[in-house]
Amino acid sequence: MSIKYIFIVLGEPYSVFSEILGKYFSRTKNIKKKIVVLGNINLLKNQLGKLNYKINFNEISHLNEAKFKEINIINIDFSKKDIFSKITNKSNKYIEDSFNKFFELSKLNKKNYLLINGPVSKKTFLKKKYLGITEYLSNKSRSKDTVMLIYNKKLSVSPITTHLPIKYVAKYIDKEKIVKNVIKINNFFKSTLNEKGKFAILGLNPHCETVDTFSEEDKIIIPAIKILKKKKILVEGPFAADTFFLKKNINKFNIVIGMYHDQVLTPIKTLFDFNAINITLGLPFLRISPDHGPNNSMLGKNISDPKSFFYAMKFISKLKQ
Repeated sequence: MSIKYIFIVLGEPYSVFSEILGKYFSRTKNIKKKIVVLGNINLLKNQLGKLNYKINFNEISHLNEAKFKEINIINIDFSKKDIFSKITNKSNKYIEDSFNKFFELSKLNKKNYLLINGPVSKKTFLKKKYLGITEYLSNKSRSKDTVMLIYNKKLSVSPITTHLPIKYVAKYIDKEKIVKNVIKINNFFKSTLNEKGKFAILGLNPHCETVDTFSEEDKIIIPAIKILKKKKILVEGPFAADTFFLKKNINKFNIVIGMYHDQVLTPIKTLFDFNAINITLGLPFLRISPDHGPNNSMLGKNISDPKSFFYAMKFISKLKQ
């Protein structure tokens, strides 16, 4: 995968993302790809100034003005003057305009770009219309069958259902989705990372057992595993989630497929802290998001952990020039 442009949509203006960018760009000078930030330049400069980060920006109007080794930025209008404030729906148009600008620019390029987006508030921006930003971007790009992959070099995880309330999970897992997701992740590991996927698939029920007459393991998960094995994909399971993440088990695999969000997100964050990134597969472009939320409670305090963004940029640097 050849990447020329890294588009960074700032997202929620009153999140810790500006602080995290300040921590990265103040320490990192040798960036080999063209970075184009989409957001309000005055707000970003003011926030970074308050946090004592001195970052120079190259404000541009057109993509052909973007330069290597500089932080290029295309300004997006934002009417609020507060440097730091609480998250409200008054930022929604600004966030929407930022994403719209990205999609406008993406049409000028083929596949030599990727997207990094800052966090947004599900409550105020998504307004329960979408389960998460993954689904929002899927809708905007008219993409189907997108996959959430939380990537770490040692161990990656992927939930079959994303930000779905737990009471609906059993209704939204099926054999076809498990098979499609595993194939998509396997292809990504082979074609983009030049790695062989070794998959562990977790069960849904405690100990992969149920007193119910319908067993998701027997009727959905095991049949999906059989199909994947016939396709010569290295896959084992189903495994009981409560003991799977012991070292002796995870050392045998590099990808774990869970049935719901917290089943795999909780252990990987416990294992690797913020040394992981959220990758969305199945979009017309590669989308990467640092694995943190807006965290408005830490806004302006300069105490946020930037490791996930550093990990994202390190991952991108290893992609083909």
